[in-house]
Parts: sequence; structure tokens; C-alpha cells
Amino acid sequence: MAKAREIPGIRPQTAFREAAARTVEVRTDEVFSFREGVLDTGDIERVHDMRVATRRLRAVMEVFAPCFPQKQHRAALRDVKRLADALGERRDPDVSIEALEGMASVLTADDRPGIESLEDELRGQQAAANEKLAAMLGEVAESDLEGRLKALAAEARA
Repeated sequence: MAKAREIPGIRPQTAFREAAARTVEVRTDEVFSFREGVLDTGDIERVHDMRVATRRLRAVMEVFAPCFPQKQHRAALRDVKRLADALGERRDPDVSIEALEGMASVLTADDRPGIESLEDELRGQQAAANEKLAAMLGEVAESDLEGRLKALAAEARA
């Protein structure tokens, strides 16, 4: 799991609004840094890292909610939650497949067909969840969620 990025420039004397702006900017960058390759089912850690990053972003958006215009904040937070849900739906079969692969490696050849059948079913779920995630990433890009989050940070400073 990717370590959370530090938020530069926050000190005890930093104004709450400035802390909100800086934190949302860094957490937004963190989320979108995992976008490349997130649909690659061969590298399940990118999905995990992006999902964790969305959870961090969601938390700071909730903590700093009073610093942002309510309507824009609510819409952006809703979209962050939807992205996190799509990532979670994709992550669940990833974890199960990985566990089954570990089990299969210690089973006899006679016992593997049952595990392989379950694995095939999970790969189908993974593919369907990946399609939903791809569609959600398209919505995120089309609605410019990244830009809207950065605009919220700028609003906090205003």
C-alpha cells in the first residue's frame, strides 16, 4: 500500500482554511497519481492504492467541509464516494483471486479443479467490475473531478 503523502507547509499556526486547501490538493494529486494502469488486472495494487487514496481524500473533505462552498463540495464528495465504490467493487474479486491462487499452489492436482472453477467465476466478476470502473473513470474525467477538487481548494483560500 502506498504511504500517504505528507502535506507540506502545515504548522500549528496555519489557518484552518489554508490547511484545508493544502490537504485537499495533496490528497487529490495522490488519488489521480494512481489513475495510470488502474484497469490492469495484472497489477491489483494500483486499484488498492487508488482506493485507499480516495478514502483519505473523502476523510479530509468531510473534516474540512466548512471551508468549501456547500453545493460544489457536496457534488465533489459524492463523486469521490462513487469512485471509491467502483474501486472497491473491483478490489473485492482481486483479493479473493489472490487468496485462491495461494490455496491452489498447495493443493494436489485432483483438488485444483474446484478452486480453478471458482477462480474463473471471480475473474468474470473482476472483468465486470473493471468495466464499471472504466466507465466511472470516464465520468470522472468528463466531469473534471480533479479540476473541481482543485477549485474547491482554491475557494478555501479565497
